[in-house]
Amino acid sequence: MDIALQVAGGLLLVVGIIGCVVPVVPGPVLAFGALLCLLPTEHHPGIVALVVFGGIALLATVLDSVVPAIGAKKFQCSKLGVFGCVVGTIVGVFFFPMGLLLGPFLGAVAGELLSGKSAGKSIWGGFGAFLGFLVGTLLKIAACVATAIFFVKFL
Repeated sequence: MDIALQVAGGLLLVVGIIGCVVPVVPGPVLAFGALLCLLPTEHHPGIVALVVFGGIALLATVLDSVVPAIGAKKFQCSKLGVFGCVVGTIVGVFFFPMGLLLGPFLGAVAGELLSGKSAGKSIWGGFGAFLGFLVGTLLKIAACVATAIFFVKFL
């Protein structure tokens, strides 16, 4: 039983890390699920570790939604530009790997152009939305990697 739970936890970690770059998949939450798989085993983490890593997963997930909007706002991106960034991120998944990088930027630029901004301001707003997306993604990756390191140390 322990081995099956450890394997399930390992799979959750892998899917969680993949989920950091795939929109809609809650990477840090899935990685935290890997620690929960260890609870009934002899390698279970303590309550403090669960609270800390649960908090990290929750914070990274919330910040992933907030940081792109903050980045876009700092670069004077319109709501349509932010919406374009989200759409570009989702569409970009289908053009892996470059789509994951270019999708948010191109989507935000398209949204800015549709809102009536000039090409220069649209690119600037797109850059802000992209930076916000990148920071959010890096935060999720950091949370998942920290969880993975902790998971492996408990095995």
